Amino acid sequence: MDLLKKLLRNLPALLGLALLGGAIYVVQKEFRSLKISEIEHALAAIPHISLAVSFLLTVVAYGTLTFYDRLGTIYAGNPVSYTRVAFASFCAYALSHNLGFAAVSGAAVRYRLYSHWGLTTLQIGKVVAFCSLTFTLGAGVLGGIILFNEPKAVPFFGDTLPVWLLYGIGAVMWATVATYVMLAKFLGKRRLFGHEVELPHWRMALLQVLLASVDVAITAGILHALLPAAPGLNYLRFLGVYLASYSAGLVASVPGGIGVFDAAMLLGLSPYLEPPQILGAVVVFRLYYYIIPLFISGALFTGNELLLRGRSVAGEPSRLGGRLDGLGLSGVSVLTSDFAVTAAAAAVGICGALLLSLGAVGAQPDISWIDPDFALLANPISEFVPSLFGAALIVLALKLGQRVTLAWGAAILALLGGAAFCFLESEPLWIGFVLVVTALLLAPLRSGFYRPARVFSGPMRLSTLMTLLCLVLAVVALAAFGPSLRSVDDDSWWHALLRADLPNSVRASLALTVGIGLTALGRLVRPGRVQAMTWNAEARLRYAGLGGMPPARADGLVWGEGGRAALPYRRFGSILLALGDPAGAPGDQASAIWRLRDLAAQEGREPAVWGAGPRLLTIYADLGLSALRLGVDGRPLPADSEPASNTARYLVCKVERHLQALLPHLPPAGDHATAD
Repeated sequence: MDLLKKLLRNLPALLGLALLGGAIYVVQKEFRSLKISEIEHALAAIPHISLAVSFLLTVVAYGTLTFYDRLGTIYAGNPVSYTRVAFASFCAYALSHNLGFAAVSGAAVRYRLYSHWGLTTLQIGKVVAFCSLTFTLGAGVLGGIILFNEPKAVPFFGDTLPVWLLYGIGAVMWATVATYVMLAKFLGKRRLFGHEVELPHWRMALLQVLLASVDVAITAGILHALLPAAPGLNYLRFLGVYLASYSAGLVASVPGGIGVFDAAMLLGLSPYLEPPQILGAVVVFRLYYYIIPLFISGALFTGNELLLRGRSVAGEPSRLGGRLDGLGLSGVSVLTSDFAVTAAAAAVGICGALLLSLGAVGAQPDISWIDPDFALLANPISEFVPSLFGAALIVLALKLGQRVTLAWGAAILALLGGAAFCFLESEPLWIGFVLVVTALLLAPLRSGFYRPARVFSGPMRLSTLMTLLCLVLAVVALAAFGPSLRSVDDDSWWHALLRADLPNSVRASLALTVGIGLTALGRLVRPGRVQAMTWNAEARLRYAGLGGMPPARADGLVWGEGGRAALPYRRFGSILLALGDPAGAPGDQASAIWRLRDLAAQEGREPAVWGAGPRLLTIYADLGLSALRLGVDGRPLPADSEPASNTARYLVCKVERHLQALLPHLPPAGDHATAD
């Protein structure tokens, strides 16, 4: 049962890896002969009028998305002006489109912006849920139309599943959308499975469905306008390919759907167009819909944070009921550092995907300048190196998201190493420049990666030495593959695994070596385990010395990375409940909160905080927690209660999952442990 729960919890990540692996296989199998020069020619062949129409449709598409947020704030009961929702919508969608995990990354931006504009945490949650659901409704309507009219247009499934089953899936999609509208009309506000559910008015639900359908159709039109005319490829068939590809990218949750979306488009459009034509259009689509909006929204979002910081310094009160000055860091540094850390991890992952793709697009190393005898041995391995750097960068990107210091340093070295090899390539010099720029942008963010790797967080263990030895042996073994791979021409390591002309023993040994090396790298850059302090007389004394008010009862004390801030906690079933904000040095309080999350993960629990003040709500939001204001009795107040004050206290948790379980165990009023 525990194994089943673990598999279900990691199912999205496993599915994402499976889709990414399938995408790599499709690119390798179907488009091995593709050259970058061919893509460049296809890009040059796109008419200027098509580029202009595509750009205009991009503006219209992002304009349509703004109405998602506008309707969402109305549904939440706190309408925000169109100018503000347009700003929030553009920043949120431009970020989530590029970083993946759309619901999470978009929610973080909306929380920061809408909280400043007076929305409560629950109201922001309603906006996020409304926006997340809206795309699904549009995809359901258009997906049903496609499955009934062009069922064979869906990549892979259109050729493998019987038509009657595709019709049935389309009928289910329509029935789901219709059920949603009917529930909105007749259900209204009800309590289901212990949770209060309030659907929008049925007229708003209809408008939601119509808006989503128009948005998806326009967004698909951005890419369709860039493709040349092809016999048999009408807009409806293209829409089927686009919807399936975009959905696969969302499910994979890789940054920007990179690789998965592209491979699905290649697979679905290959009967109608040549691969260079498809990839040329996809490149421009990514530039218009992903890259340009990301840079614009990043500049706007940062400028807004600077403006808010200026107002805070001038004495304007914050809508959160408190300012972030007490952190020891400026409000801008706290807000934008988390934004930058997330963006940096995504950028490193994208760079890894680019390096992995070098072998798939026919890049050939130019090492003629070295000794000819050594070149005979080095040429096959030099072709492997960029793709090995790519795999390593993807592993490191995952650890960057966990804020590991060693991952930060290793990622910079891997980026620069990959760039050095790219500059030896005959064609893709731009990839090398992208890697160098990414390394330069990552370098100043050292303060955002504060968690020591496990290898440096305690005494050297035998298991750590064995892991390091495995990594070294894997690197040496890869170099020893040279004589066996002299027949391999311009390949990456993953393509060599699929080469039928190589002996099975060579391919199996290569797979094992790369797998061991990547596993060892991942284990070496794991974050260190959190060692909590047992709650006893010494712990009470040390906590009081930090300025905290010791609670009447606790199970342990978790410290910040610098050992200058701490917070007590209690265990309740699957919940690790902190008792108030961290006490101690403001500069170490944020890391204490993150270590609470890490400790909870180590124990298989979820973090929550009772008695939190308004000053650190943004940090708790970064952990995916929502805040409910507490009354004088220490119990959560209704969402429509009077506005919060600077002395308000909050229960911070995953409301939809843990509120009911926490209520019987909340400490009595006044027992919080917060240093004011």
